[in-house]
Amino acid sequence: MALETVSTTRSHGGVQGVYRHASTATGTPMVFSVFTPPQAADGAKCPVVWYLSGLTCTHANVTEKGEFRRWAAELGLVIICPDTSPRGEGVADDAGWDLGQGAGFYVDATEAPWAPHFRMWTYVTVELPALVAAHFPVDMERQGITGHSMGGHGALTVALRHAGRFRSVSAFAPIVAPTQVPWGHKALPAYLGDDKDLWRRHDAVALIEDGARLPDLLVDQGTADGFLDGQLRPQLLADACARAGIPLTLRLQEGYDHSYYFISSFMEDHLRWHAARLAG
Repeated sequence: MALETVSTTRSHGGVQGVYRHASTATGTPMVFSVFTPPQAADGAKCPVVWYLSGLTCTHANVTEKGEFRRWAAELGLVIICPDTSPRGEGVADDAGWDLGQGAGFYVDATEAPWAPHFRMWTYVTVELPALVAAHFPVDMERQGITGHSMGGHGALTVALRHAGRFRSVSAFAPIVAPTQVPWGHKALPAYLGDDKDLWRRHDAVALIEDGARLPDLLVDQGTADGFLDGQLRPQLLADACARAGIPLTLRLQEGYDHSYYFISSFMEDHLRWHAARLAG
């Protein structure tokens, strides 16, 4: 699994790197970023937190705007930020920003024209973890996962379908029930066809209703988020967790929107949540 270093930059005593490789899952080059904290300077393995980004984003949005490095360095966390979809000439796309390149929804597409390259589920759950384990000082027994919006959807569904892999799970303004909102009504049939059983496997609320469980969960949501009522609907998650007995900390942050100003404001809280569960 050859890995090309695009850049490395010293930050908070650690190293912020950007890397490229040829993905067998997507059949395209893929770029991701990794922050290794100072505790890993001598090759010591550190716990890892995966961050899955939202619609229109690449790895760069959170890497440049997420303001996570100070806290990751203090807490000794490796932070991994993959792209949201395959990209490049010959990769299917759509005129809308909520489908196609930048909007992979962390699924393995089965439908034309998406199926040849849009295999982000396999990429983030199988291929990239193996690559990271081979090349970086990570303790794969201590993994956490988080994400924003579409990436929050991905973080929740990945964790719910991989029981025991992640010791900690959180999300910023996640799409909690894509089978019940317009973004999902557009993306899921486009990528997965008309089989609604497949849709449920990529819906956190449906997965919980069908028996999947998490030890506990932290979600932050801005009250001034323009997508709150139409696309995100966190109360659906709260209700599902209450019925399933999943401890959910849902914090409605007054006046915050959907942007990285919101994410960076609460990034410290999320990384401390993860660090407490990844310790030892």
